[in-house]
Amino acid sequence: MRNLSFVAVTFTLAQLLFVMGFACAQTPATIGRIERLDPALDSRFAEDAKIEVLASGFTWTEGPVWFGDATEGYLLFSDIPRNSIYRWTASRGVELFMNPSGYTGISYYGLEPGSNGLAKDSEGRLIACEHGDRRVSMLTRGGGKVTLADRFEGRRLNSPNDLVVDSGGAVFFTDPPYGLPERAADPRRELDFCGVYRLDPDGKLHLLTKQLARPNGIGLSPDQKTLYVAQSDPAAPIWMAFPVNEDKTLGEGKVLLDAKSYMSEFPGLPDGMTVAKDGTIYGSGPGAIYVIQPDGKLIGRLITGGRVSNCTFSDDEKTLYITADENICRIKLK
Repeated sequence: MRNLSFVAVTFTLAQLLFVMGFACAQTPATIGRIERLDPALDSRFAEDAKIEVLASGFTWTEGPVWFGDATEGYLLFSDIPRNSIYRWTASRGVELFMNPSGYTGISYYGLEPGSNGLAKDSEGRLIACEHGDRRVSMLTRGGGKVTLADRFEGRRLNSPNDLVVDSGGAVFFTDPPYGLPERAADPRRELDFCGVYRLDPDGKLHLLTKQLARPNGIGLSPDQKTLYVAQSDPAAPIWMAFPVNEDKTLGEGKVLLDAKSYMSEFPGLPDGMTVAKDGTIYGSGPGAIYVIQPDGKLIGRLITGGRVSNCTFSDDEKTLYITADENICRIKLK
């Protein structure tokens, strides 16, 4: 295993320039291509749309979330191995926003100790899934953190991975073992399942399902009647759709799309996702962002060719930001 302290200091000069915000003057490079599988994709992306690389040289990027409007906004994203959250703006490039972001202990804690999924609540506060501290946290207005959830029925969570917040303030999140130093076999593990949970505004935590072996990315339909969960299980690499009942429990889920046939083409598994206002799901999967209609039809892929972890929209949905391995990317929409 690599020593995390070593990983944290092995910056190249180019990486340091990105972190210090000096890379913004460069013209973004482009990677990959758009695969158009259905005319429905043409209404979303122009013929000449490109996947632009805004910044590179990170270890493993995740959890992008947009704050503010299109002109004054900024993107936050996690670099899990570096235990850090970075901020990207069009004017300054990349700057360090928070360190540590997910592990505040004093001993070595594996290769993925930092924050993973990030979201904002209705009051504009940052909500984070933290691997090392095994919790869902909130960054307060004053800059301090509070723990929203770290235990289920008295036992510590595995390593909260990704989350989505509904209009009523409930936080839905997944809890696979990827943030534990030895993952599923880690002796510190206290739960023998990987759950999908709902955390209510009053602090009550509810287990919604434990049927998925490796739940990962999560999203809600615009009407909040369907919960989408990606599973990063090589034996069953799928996107699931669960009906959300009136009491916010889940009905019987169904497979929305199976990614197994794409795994021989590109590396990666179903991971993070975002859902557009028209209900279209943009889910990271093998080598691409998969553009999926609510009925499960795949209408196209935004192919990077490498591993892709997550994506998010700007508030006006004119830009999709993508975390792809060591890169932060974007693609413009119509």
